Amino acid sequence: MERQRLDKWLWHARVVKARTHAAALVEAGHVRVNGAREKSPGHSLKVDDVLTIGLDRGVRVLRVTGFSERRGDAVAARTLYDEVSDACGGS
Repeated sequence: MERQRLDKWLWHARVVKARTHAAALVEAGHVRVNGAREKSPGHSLKVDDVLTIGLDRGVRVLRVTGFSERRGDAVAARTLYDEVSDACGGS
């Protein structure tokens, strides 16, 4: 699998609890892909894309490292991305 829909990936990576919530988040303009605001839930992601996601609890920056056919548990979801450090944070 080389690519995956943005809404499906957000759900598989457990960023949101339901795929419909993922689609709503994207359509509301709260997701950027490689710095560009994306409003299409069907946008195709590839490995190494960087997502900036505005959530109620703050902002998460994730680098896509893989895809999954199915939504797994939290441990499996964690293998789909790397957290990107805040540019303002130290080390």
